Amino acid sequence: MSKFLNDPADAVGESLRGFARCHADMVELVGQPRFVRRRERASHKVALISGGGSGHDPLHAGFVGRGMLDAAVPGEVFSSPSVEQILAAAEAVGGEAGVLCLVKNYSGDIMNFEFAMEMFGGRHSTVIIEDDIGAAGGGETVGRRGVAGTVVVEKIAGAAAERGATLDECAELARSVVSATRTMGVALGGCRVPTAERPNLALAEGEMEIGVGIHGEPGRRRAPIASADAIVGELTESLVADLAPRPGEPLLLFVNGLGGTPPMELHILYDAAARMLEAGGLLVVRSLVGSYVTSLEMPGASITLTRMTDRLLGLWDDPVVTPGLRWGA
Repeated sequence: MSKFLNDPADAVGESLRGFARCHADMVELVGQPRFVRRRERASHKVALISGGGSGHDPLHAGFVGRGMLDAAVPGEVFSSPSVEQILAAAEAVGGEAGVLCLVKNYSGDIMNFEFAMEMFGGRHSTVIIEDDIGAAGGGETVGRRGVAGTVVVEKIAGAAAERGATLDECAELARSVVSATRTMGVALGGCRVPTAERPNLALAEGEMEIGVGIHGEPGRRRAPIASADAIVGELTESLVADLAPRPGEPLLLFVNGLGGTPPMELHILYDAAARMLEAGGLLVVRSLVGSYVTSLEMPGASITLTRMTDRLLGLWDDPVVTPGLRWGA
């Protein structure tokens, strides 16, 4: 498989330099140790930090800006950021209001964020995001993996921080969104890390992985590729069974591309999911469709459901100005 690269070992660094040049009005790239921060520091509010392995663009750096993150800490492709990176980011953006770390449930991310915040001198809190029901546990993960629901948590917690909520309020709100959010994905093939010789997920011709993780981790099962309606039917049935929304309860429906799925197909998946939810007496009140938490060029998608309240709807609708998500401004 061909890729647009110079030195594969420097793919993350080159990509981040290009990203920061392109969005210099919103973000700034700090080189050593490496992190991305909001161009105009908002020291009056709780600072939100997230991060993890690169290769999931626009997550996380693409969500740095007004109404979401104050800093993002990118590791190498599918690898956790270092303690030094996380600590430097916290010291750069943290103020008297404190720092909230939003961390996907992967052991390396959790460990390094914990070590960094133990060294950080300011007030802080950490929320672990674990929305994936594709597999009860996979690889190094204990419990559910953090996947596309991360966008929902970052958006809502970021809006609350922008409104002036306290650190405790932002953390409790983020935890409530985590508990109200479920995601499940499917892949029709794997992806290849720039420095690797072969794809990370080996599927036979005409085969799909149901419940795949965003690093190509195994899901619930492998099966022959089915129609879009059949695939969505299995995903939505699993999500509804796990989340257990009440009839008429407002829902956010988020269809996310994993990097190699065109918008036309994502909208086919969205149409199927919306039809099935509505047929079951459920109420979709907010939607998001696009490739927001990717896995390099993986052909696949995930579906996320979040149980919403009037408060969560208001925070979701609040203005957001980031490279990867923007509305209301």
